[in-house]
Amino acid sequence: MTPGAEYLSQCRELIAVVEKQQAAIQQAADWFAETILTGRMVHLFGSGHSRILVEEMWPRYGSFPGFNPIVELSLSFHNLVVGPNGQRQAMFLENVSGLAERILRNFDLLPQDSALVASSSGCNIVPIEVAELFRKRGIKVVAIISRKHSQASRSQHAGGKKLQDFADLVLDTGAPAGDAMVKIDGLESPVSPGSTVGGCLLVNSIKAEVALRLTRAGQPPKVLAAGAVIGAEKAAELFEAAYDEHARRLAKLYARIGTREEV
Repeated sequence: MTPGAEYLSQCRELIAVVEKQQAAIQQAADWFAETILTGRMVHLFGSGHSRILVEEMWPRYGSFPGFNPIVELSLSFHNLVVGPNGQRQAMFLENVSGLAERILRNFDLLPQDSALVASSSGCNIVPIEVAELFRKRGIKVVAIISRKHSQASRSQHAGGKKLQDFADLVLDTGAPAGDAMVKIDGLESPVSPGSTVGGCLLVNSIKAEVALRLTRAGQPPKVLAAGAVIGAEKAAELFEAAYDEHARRLAKLYARIGTREEV
C-alpha cells in the first residue's frame, strides 16, 4: 500500500470512530440548537491548529449564523513560522495562565449560551482555562480532543487538569497519539496528521443536526450557499442576511459589558 493510500485507509478508521459517537453528537446539537433558538450564540474556541475547526463551523459555505468564532491570532497565526508573530511565540502564549480570562472578558456570557472548545491534546492551558471559565458561568461545554493523544500527553495546567475535565460532553477525533498517521520506511517519525479530519467530521455532523432542529422549530437557518447552486442573486441575498443576523446576535454579547461582574 502506498503512503497516500495508507492515509486514506486511516481516515476511514476516523470515520468509524465518529460514527460510534452519534448519541454525543445528538446531545451537542440539542444544546447548540437551544442556544441559537433563544437568540444567543454558541462560542467556538481553539488555539493552534484547532482554529481550523472553529472556522469550519462558521463562516463558510454550508454554515449559518448562531456561532461566535473566537479566533485569537496570537495563538493561531502560523503562517510566518519564525520571526515576529512566529510559531514559538504562539506555542508559548497558549500555555500562559490568565490569557483565557482576558479573552473572555470581552463578552457578556450567559448560561443560555453554549460552547465548543477544541484541543487535540487537551493539555494546553488557554483552552483548558477557557472551558473552565465557561463552566463557571453555567455554560455547557462540548470538548473535541483526541483521546489517545490526550492520554499520552502531559497537561500544562498547574493542577494537572485537562480540557475534558471541564467539559459536559467530550468528542473524540480518533487521531492517534502524536496525531500523525502514516509511517514511512526509513523515516523515524510518522507523517500526515488526522485530528483535523476527525474534527471536521464531528463539527459538520453537529452542524447538520443543528440545522435540522432549527428548521423543525420553525426557524430555518440562513445558510451560506454558492451562487453555482442557488443563483448569484439569491446567494448574495443570503450572505447579506446571514452576516446581518450574525451582527445582531454578536451585539448582544457586547451590550452589557461592564454593567455587572465579569469573567
